[in-house]
Parts: sequence; structure tokens; C-alpha cells
Amino acid sequence: MMAHHSRSGANSDAAMIAILPERGLADRLTGLFWRKPKLLLALMITPPLLWLGVVYLGSLAALLLQSFYSIDEFSGMVVQEFTLKTYAELLRPANYDVIFRTLLMAAAVTVGCAILAFPIAYFAARFARGRWKAVFYLGIMLPLWSSYLVKVYAWKLILAKEGIITWAAEATQTSAVLDAILTLPVIGGNSLSTSYIGMFMVFTYVWLPYMILPMQASLERVPASMLEASADLGATRAQTLRTVILPLAMPGVIAGSIFTFSLTMGDYIIPQIVGNSANFIGMAVYQLQGTAGNIPLAAAFAVVPIVIMVIYLWLAKRAGAFDAL
Repeated sequence: MMAHHSRSGANSDAAMIAILPERGLADRLTGLFWRKPKLLLALMITPPLLWLGVVYLGSLAALLLQSFYSIDEFSGMVVQEFTLKTYAELLRPANYDVIFRTLLMAAAVTVGCAILAFPIAYFAARFARGRWKAVFYLGIMLPLWSSYLVKVYAWKLILAKEGIITWAAEATQTSAVLDAILTLPVIGGNSLSTSYIGMFMVFTYVWLPYMILPMQASLERVPASMLEASADLGATRAQTLRTVILPLAMPGVIAGSIFTFSLTMGDYIIPQIVGNSANFIGMAVYQLQGTAGNIPLAAAFAVVPIVIMVIYLWLAKRAGAFDAL
């Protein structure tokens, strides 16, 4: 009888094995990835790493290599021989002025964005709740959804001599103030749309969201208990702002400045549309690699903001700015 039961059990097991479907390729791969998760991770990150290494870093390497070539003054052809002659050309007064002008504008835009962004970010971090928080994010992100060129051309019309700012100045009888601003040396012009002031305003408007968001994230990390402790110790609001809030918000300011500073240095569209046609690094690269055909000098100009931003990012990392990103 026991033999009979053992034979029936074996038959039932064989029947169960027989009705199990054969594992497909997907099932085998799932089992393999479950047993070897590092293999799955390697397969997932290999394509983006290849793109980063070949396309992005490869193009930067080609750019750096081109900057060590030179242009033959007679034929206009690129001489593919290693030389520092092209970098020496950057020290010419005209090229040096381009670099200095770009850095000065980038620094001014960064400071302007920080001053405008702080009260907005502080309100969002300390007082905006629920629906108002959503309104804040919508208001900050909405300009980023519109076309970059449309915004720049709209500002050119706003800043023009017949624009809304001139009309508002005439309506409020403050035209004399506007004319006095436009007569300022260096930064003035015939109108706001042809002056450094107008260019600064457009740059600040376009890059302001990139300063507000990191600053708001940094301010949200400031513990309310520290503000209460400062008040309990007798500090005024101004003292609390200067000694508690601003130092703790500084990583967010530095993180936002990474965007505003680098984007201003590399932009070549705003200086072409707004301003007095003065050259900037982005415009110089665009013109040299296009109409002028001087690829080595264009590459040398492009290396300048890369070097500056590498140093800037190293300093920002030491200041803990990446924690606010």
C-alpha cells in the first residue's frame, strides 16, 4: 500500500512539473538581474555615461585642442600645430575688454538677481503655505515656459524710446529722471534698449528664477527655533537678518549665482538684441566661428568661461552651495 502511495505521489509531482510553462527570456533576465543587481545598474548607467564621455567631454576636448591651433594670416587656414599664440591674442586690448566687460556684466546681474530674489524667496519660505505656495511656484516657473526669444524681443519693445517705460515716465512727469539716467557715462545710451542698463534689466529678468529657487530652498532649511532664540536674546529683526538668516541663506545665494553668472557669461542673444552692440564672450565666439572663421580664437574665448566656472564651482563646493540645489 505504501508503494502504491509513493507511485501516485511521484505521478502527481510529474504531472505538476509537466504543466509548468517554460520560463521565457524576460523571466530569465528578471532572475538574473535580481541575483546580480550590480549588473542591472551597470546596464542602466552605461548609455548616459557613454553620451557624457563621447559627446559632451569629447566635444570639450576637441574645443580645448582647437584652442592650441592658430590661423595663418595669409591663407586664413587653420594651422594644426601646437602653439600658445591664440591665447596670447586674448591679452590684446580689444579682446581683454570683451572678457572684462562680460565678467562685469555677469557679476552685476548676479548681484541684482540676489537683491531682488531674497525678499521673494524669504516670503515663500516663511509665509507661503498651501495654495499660496503653489501660486509662488507657478509664478516663478511660468516665465520659463515661454519662448526665450519672445521674452527678449518683448523687453526690447518695452525699453524702446516709444516703449511703455518712456510712456510711463511721461505720464508721471518723471522724464527728466529717465533722461538723467540715460546720460550717465558708459552705462547710458539713446534709450534703455540701446544701453547697458537695459541689457542688465533683461539679463536680470531672464535669469531671476534661477536665483529665487535655490535661495528659497536654502531659506526653508533655516530652523524657526534659531530665529526664536535670536529674538529671545534681544536681537532686533535687522540683527537677526544680518547675523542668522543671511549667513544660513548664503549657500542658496552661491548656488543661484552659479546659474546667473555662467548663463550671463555664455549668452550671445541678449547682447545682440538689447544694448549698444558691444561685444561679449558669447558674441565673440559666435562671430569668430561663423563669419570670421577663426575657430582657434573662438575656442580660446570659449575656454575662458569654462576655466572661470571651474574655479567658481570649486569655491562654491567649499562653501556648501551644492546642498541648496
